[in-house]
Order: sequence, then structure tokens, then C-alpha cells
Amino acid sequence: MKKLVVKIIKLRSPYFTIDDDLNSGAVLQFIWIQLWSIIRGFRMLLSFRNPKGMLLGRRVSFFNVSKIKWGKFLRLGNDVYVSALAKHGIEFGDNVSIGAFSRVIVSTSFNNIGEKIKIGNNVGIGEFAYLGGSGGLEIGDECIVGQYLSCHPENHNYEDPETSIRLQGVNRKGIKIGKNCWIGSKVTILDGVEIGDGCILAAGSVITKSFPDNSIIGGVPAKLLKTRTHENQSDDTRNLLRYQSV
Repeated sequence: MKKLVVKIIKLRSPYFTIDDDLNSGAVLQFIWIQLWSIIRGFRMLLSFRNPKGMLLGRRVSFFNVSKIKWGKFLRLGNDVYVSALAKHGIEFGDNVSIGAFSRVIVSTSFNNIGEKIKIGNNVGIGEFAYLGGSGGLEIGDECIVGQYLSCHPENHNYEDPETSIRLQGVNRKGIKIGKNCWIGSKVTILDGVEIGDGCILAAGSVITKSFPDNSIIGGVPAKLLKTRTHENQSDDTRNLLRYQSV
């Protein structure tokens, strides 16, 4: 049974393995949950869209689904909400996973709709993420992300002290995250930030400025702690960057 499960899951995640100590009851429950997720994915046929192996948790909802594109094996956890009120919509690559209770929202207002959200291949994002896309959000291939990621590619204007801030409009630069990044839990990324390829963002960091490739950053506000090299990169770090859970 375990060998069959591994063979099927490897279609989505080639590096996946099952721990030898995992009991058969847990495997059977996992299979049951995944079967129902696949069945829920077939609801996309009602929108005349190919689900491409989509796995949907309970109470997943979409807004403006015609502006949403996805690759193979998109997995959305329970209570995920995806809103593509946008100029250029939302695009998910192959083998993207978004954890339960997350929000993927380009715009919240009809009078000034935002740009887009684009998530690359083999990206795993933990539970309770908020991915805003008003100024544009891009996440590169092979990124792994902990819980509570928060991305806000928009700022309110506030220069006029005589006018309510909510009436002064917004400015937008966008957020871009490179490939093969490891983002810890509870990281907040603000507008105008570009993160290079291969970066590590420490848990709890608030990212207010851009960083180049292979930076290890952390703090509030975040600063450069170290640059990754073959000499200082431990085996554990390499494994964490390389492997992604199902």
C-alpha cells in the first residue's frame, strides 16, 4: 500500500518518501482525504476549465475564475480564498500548494483594481498566508514558505495632513521573490521589495528593502546576516532548500 501511495505522489513531488514508521491507518486516512480533494477539484469542469489534477480542500472559493490560470496538481487547503479581481489575473505554476485559511487576493476595491499574482512551479506555502497582488506579486520556482507569510505590494499616500489618509489614494511598486528561496514563518514583505534567487528569510522578519541573490536576512526591519556560499552552507540547509513536502 505504501509503495503504491509513494508512486502516485511522486507524479506531483518526485522527491517524496514515506517514513518507515508511519502506520497503515494514517496512510489510509491520507488516501481518503486526497481522493475527496481530487473529487472537489473536478468542480472546475462546471466552469468549463480543465482541473489538471487540482486538489481542493473543503470550502475553497474563487472570485473571477476566468482570470485564474493554473498548472498541473494545484493544491489548495481548507478555506482558501482566491480572488482574481485584477488587470492581469492570477497564475499558478505546476505543483503549487497553498495551505489552509490562506488568502490570495489581487484587489479589494472595484474602483482601482490591481495588477497580478504569479506563482512559479514547485512552490509550497504554509497555512494562513496573505498574498496581495495590487502592485504585482511574483514568487519564483522552487520556493518553500512557512505559515503566516504576508505580502503587501501597496502603500497608502499620507502626505497631506489636512486630508483623510483613506482619501489620498495609494502607490504601488510590486514585490518580486526569486527562485529557490526559503521563507520562514510569520515573514512580512512590503511594497517595492525584490528578493534575489536562493535567499533565506528568517522567521518573523519584516522585509522593507531589496536583497541580492543568496542573502540570509532577518530582523525588524530585516538586514543582511550572511551570504550563502558552498563553504558556509550546511548539509541541513541544503536539504531544507531542496526538498518540499507533499
